[in-house]
Amino acid sequence: MPFAAPENRIGSDMAYFRGPEGASPGRSGESGRPSPPQHQGRGGRGQFAMRRSYAALDLGTNNCRMLIARPNGDGFMIIDAFSRIVRLGEGLAASGRLSDAAMDRTVTALGVCAAKLARRNVTLSRAVATQACRQAQNGVEFVDRVARETGILLDIIAPEEEAKLAVMGCHRMLEAGDGPALIFDIGGGSTELALVDTSEADVPRTVDWLSIPWGVVSLSEASGPDGNTPDARLASYDRMKAQVAQSINGFAARAAPQGRAHRLLGTSGTVTTLASVFLKLPSYDRKQVDGLSVPVGAMREISLDLARRSVAERAELACIGHERADLVVAGCAILDAIFDAWPAERVGVADRGIREGILRQLVRLDDRPGLKR
Repeated sequence: MPFAAPENRIGSDMAYFRGPEGASPGRSGESGRPSPPQHQGRGGRGQFAMRRSYAALDLGTNNCRMLIARPNGDGFMIIDAFSRIVRLGEGLAASGRLSDAAMDRTVTALGVCAAKLARRNVTLSRAVATQACRQAQNGVEFVDRVARETGILLDIIAPEEEAKLAVMGCHRMLEAGDGPALIFDIGGGSTELALVDTSEADVPRTVDWLSIPWGVVSLSEASGPDGNTPDARLASYDRMKAQVAQSINGFAARAAPQGRAHRLLGTSGTVTTLASVFLKLPSYDRKQVDGLSVPVGAMREISLDLARRSVAERAELACIGHERADLVVAGCAILDAIFDAWPAERVGVADRGIREGILRQLVRLDDRPGLKR
């Protein structure tokens, strides 16, 4: 089977797929057979070295995202990308299972990813699944279906690895400074927080971390529908924020540095969306958002404004639209609770995370012997 070869269990050892020498690991045509060889050898000079490529796929509770990259010095250069809101975890909180409709949507999106992997001759890749597949009673069954129908083998990773991959993927966006910094990833079904020590030259050392079962989907579903008035919607927002605070305050008490300026970096659809609203962009522009530093006060004002609005009113705003209108306020509540626990003047915004972390792993491990095939 192509792509990553996991044990299909939470917290399995890191598993990767390396394509056969000179062959694409993808499927082509109706037969499902790997594409024919297009170059010879591996890792050396010449045509193959120029075409060598990696892929990282992150299947979350709300989104399916993939990046395909080629080596570029000690890093990588993105050559293809895919992102689609699939809402895999829709209804999961109530039923404990992934719904048929959600699984169908996700398999369709993963089929597009599989076609891209084949066309790009990917030689080393990893595909991970997070909270929705961890939580669902039929999560492993869904992973098996994905393997049968698309050839993509999803590795259901543990929360700790999810947090570490996010740190690895976005830490370069942290502002300079001394002392620990907080990197957080507001997802669809969970939020990961990592306290990191940036005194070392390369990847920061994770000092402490926390995963809470609240993301934009899970918190929205737990809080119920919006109120009918701005005051009722604000009351609902405050309840969501209090629920998140209860989950993170213990971690903050031991992890938030006392008497120091706090450095914050967020990676998620929530912070990038709010940054777009802050910039008043007519449409999302990654180049303007990735690496931006936004005053925390401005983020709070935007969050409260969105919380007062109805779903229809939020959908009218550029960079939110109908796909995010019903979920963005839950993300705002999570973000606001983080600001309360880690007071700071500014927050960094990173449009990068788990996928980039996986790509950095792949670049470093490409020549390592013993990778699972």
